[in-house]
Formats: sequence, C-alpha cells, structure tokens
Amino acid sequence: MNIKPLSDRVLIEPAAAEEVTMSGIIIPNSAKEKPLRGKVLAVGNGSKDEPMVLKEGDDVLYGKYAGSEIELDGVKYIIMRQSDVLAVIE
Repeated sequence: MNIKPLSDRVLIEPAAAEEVTMSGIIIPNSAKEKPLRGKVLAVGNGSKDEPMVLKEGDDVLYGKYAGSEIELDGVKYIIMRQSDVLAVIE
C-alpha cells in the first residue's frame, strides 16, 4: 500500500528501539524508550507558506511526542508535520 502525505506532512519509519539490559533484567517493550530517530519514507508537496525541505531517504530526529502513529500491514509508522522534525542527520 502506498501512502502519499498531504501538504507539509512526512511519513517516517521509526528506528528500532534499543534494548537495554542491566544485570540480566529484560526490559519489556512497553517500558522501552520511544525512538526519536527515523527515516523519511514519503513527503507531501509542502504548503504555500512553507516549502518542503525534507526528501525521501533523509534520516531525521523528531520530538518525543511528535506526530501520529499509524500501523499498516503490521508495520508501525509515524506521520507528522515537517515542522515537528528537529534535524536531518547527515
């Protein structure tokens, strides 16, 4: 299924959460830190006030509570406004 974000929105695939164990304690998925890094999979056209500067394939950092999580075919994605992206990793 193809998703084309509208306006100034981008579709991001979050990086996998890092699994941290201390002294043999296994941390459940619900307690893991939400990743703040991901890869841009699709971008909208931008708006008349804000042109789209992100492009497909960019590795980005975003805010902890940015965007809306969606799940398609068992894979979780985040769709958010371009302004919610904090930085592009080069």
